[in-house]
Amino acid sequence: MARVSSSPSEREPSSSGRRKEKPPKKRSLLKSLFLVLFLVVLVAGAAVSVFLALYLRDISEDLPSATEMLAHKANVASVIYDRNGEPVARLFTENRQPVELRNVSPWIIKSILAAEDSSFYQHGGIRLLSIARAFVENLSNRGVKQGGSTITQQLARNLFLSQERTFERKAKEAILTVRMEQLFTKDRIMEMYLNTIYFGHGAWGVDTAARTYFGKPASEITLPEAAIIAGLVAAPGRYSPLSNFKNSKIRQKFVLERLHTLGWINEKERDEAYAAELEFKHVPNKVQEFNRAPYFVAHLLFNELLPKYGPDLVYSGGMEIYTTLDLKMQEAAEKAMKGLKSQGAIVGMDPETGEVLAMVGGHDFAKSKFNRATQAFRQPGSGFKPVVYAAAVESGLLPSDHFLDMKIEYEKKGPNMTTWSPDNYSGKFSGEVTLEYALIHSINTVAVRLIDYIGAKNILNTARNLGITSPHVPADLSLALGTASITPLEMAVVFSAFANNGKTVTPLMIREIRSGNGDILETRSPSSTPGISPETAVTVRSMLIDAVRSGTGTRALLKDRETFGKTGTTNDYSDAWFLGGVPGLTAVVYAGNDDHKPLAKKGATGGVIAAPVWKAFVEEAVKGLELPLKFSIPKDADVESVKICRKSGFLAIKGCSAVTVYMKKNAAPKTTCPIHGGDMYASSQDPNAPRLILVHNDSETYASSGLYTDAGTAGPPPESGPVKVSKPTGPSEAVAPSDMAYKDPNPADSVEDKYQKLLKQYGITN
Repeated sequence: MARVSSSPSEREPSSSGRRKEKPPKKRSLLKSLFLVLFLVVLVAGAAVSVFLALYLRDISEDLPSATEMLAHKANVASVIYDRNGEPVARLFTENRQPVELRNVSPWIIKSILAAEDSSFYQHGGIRLLSIARAFVENLSNRGVKQGGSTITQQLARNLFLSQERTFERKAKEAILTVRMEQLFTKDRIMEMYLNTIYFGHGAWGVDTAARTYFGKPASEITLPEAAIIAGLVAAPGRYSPLSNFKNSKIRQKFVLERLHTLGWINEKERDEAYAAELEFKHVPNKVQEFNRAPYFVAHLLFNELLPKYGPDLVYSGGMEIYTTLDLKMQEAAEKAMKGLKSQGAIVGMDPETGEVLAMVGGHDFAKSKFNRATQAFRQPGSGFKPVVYAAAVESGLLPSDHFLDMKIEYEKKGPNMTTWSPDNYSGKFSGEVTLEYALIHSINTVAVRLIDYIGAKNILNTARNLGITSPHVPADLSLALGTASITPLEMAVVFSAFANNGKTVTPLMIREIRSGNGDILETRSPSSTPGISPETAVTVRSMLIDAVRSGTGTRALLKDRETFGKTGTTNDYSDAWFLGGVPGLTAVVYAGNDDHKPLAKKGATGGVIAAPVWKAFVEEAVKGLELPLKFSIPKDADVESVKICRKSGFLAIKGCSAVTVYMKKNAAPKTTCPIHGGDMYASSQDPNAPRLILVHNDSETYASSGLYTDAGTAGPPPESGPVKVSKPTGPSEAVAPSDMAYKDPNPADSVEDKYQKLLKQYGITN
């Protein structure tokens, strides 16, 4: 067999060949190194991933869940409306009025997109390139200096996170952004964003911004205006057109350039929009600025809304509170209030329903929170006398009956045995007078005798029946002079009873309350109770009409309609009142200083100080309203109109000072006035002749006057005619007032302290 020799390649490798085989071993080593490195990186990546997952889980624990995000509602201002649907006040922590995207001008949407996130409708919520660019910038600045936030990220931050610039907050923002993009449509996210962000000057949300800067809703905003609004998002303070117009124009130009670059407007539209003249409005957005009836609103807040619903719902829940207020009347009251040099209050009320139509509690709520309409317990002086006369008529007395206007003294209780004797404002006495005359001329001595005759407790009961709830009502003779401490609102209720034929109304200020969803939370209706009989109300009102026509209240007379009322003045001129009404409106005006210093040294009466202000308010308030010109008389009221002589009380004839008043049917005198030409004998036989009511020591006083030798004998005094004399049957039980000095039961400064405490209690900033 032939031997086959192998080729060189098949031979054993030589030493030199073995040296050539070493490079593959190096490559194998490198592979091993790379493999180890890969494994280390993989393990490190896994560790980082685990750490990152744990970190994200940890920071996600306090983030809202999907359910919570779906249920989230932004803070929405609550609105208080007047009776005609006009906004009176907005209550908010953030002044926001949500608007649907379809009701937002397309120019606003485009401008916001151009300025903040032009690819919003294309990306998934996070723009990685923008974040990376911001990350590099922030690293180079060793801190968070630049944001790469999309609209969704901004919304997540504004709704659920703080504004701090940290990486943890940014991570939370990213998590929430992903969740929101999964939960909501792009349009819904845009709508939420436009309703959430802050535009400066107290405007939260785009609709409030549109109204704040341009006085129009978001649906009516034009391109030039939209560019201004969109420019505010980056820095509302810096780019505000109201405080920094130059900067706002720079930012507007930037927005318009972006719109042009994106192809959303052409060059002509850009230039015309920038050159357009803008008309700015500055609609107030602070709670204290947008409040057209601050004393009324504060009363509702602290007495009705906050105690029942709490501050979160009231200031952030978007409630709608429909009130009884009439803004036209409120403005009239605010204007009339300027006629008072002192502090004071005005209350306007619908006498049939008790609805409060106007309320002014002082000159300036910003300077004084003391609501003098509801918190000032003041002495009404002679303004209280109609209550006394109502009790008198209820007891059976008539306007034609007589009392003495003479000096009268009562002993005070105590060791000193001092006496109390009331004076008249004029310092004079008129002798024997009719009740009609005594009321219209506000004679103090007659009012005191009426309390003596009827009893202070009966007067107090009548006061309570007429709606006076104040605990500061003395049951003594001084009540005739109005020494009770009563609020103007209470007195408005009292005088409403005279206007509405005897009903005591409950003051009503809220008609309906709705939640932010439009659900009715509560409705309220007028309510009343019987106060005095219709006959008494009609009778006293007819006397008070004469008080305005011919008595102390002439400065309040409205010539085109029936007007009734009564003046009120305290002894030292510290308080002045006018109280009364016309058909459809009862009004009370109070004037006085918080420190109780006199309004003037002399002459500062209710007729001089308060009556002209009352007239100014009522005249303006009734303009344009279809109110009756005369008061109605109930068909079933057992009264009739009678024309009597103010002096004698008999039927008036030529020569008499005549007045038409209402009295109970068949109770009025049947004969004519004997002192002005009537038949003296016939009047002496009149079964309905006026009665002279004597009290206390009047029998002696009257006898010593020389008119009668004995107060019970026949023989008419020439001044009054043949009246029937009624003498007291026993000693007087009347209680004279004490010497205690007047003490304000609710000082103004104490109310200021209470107001601040309430703000703190409810967590409200002033």
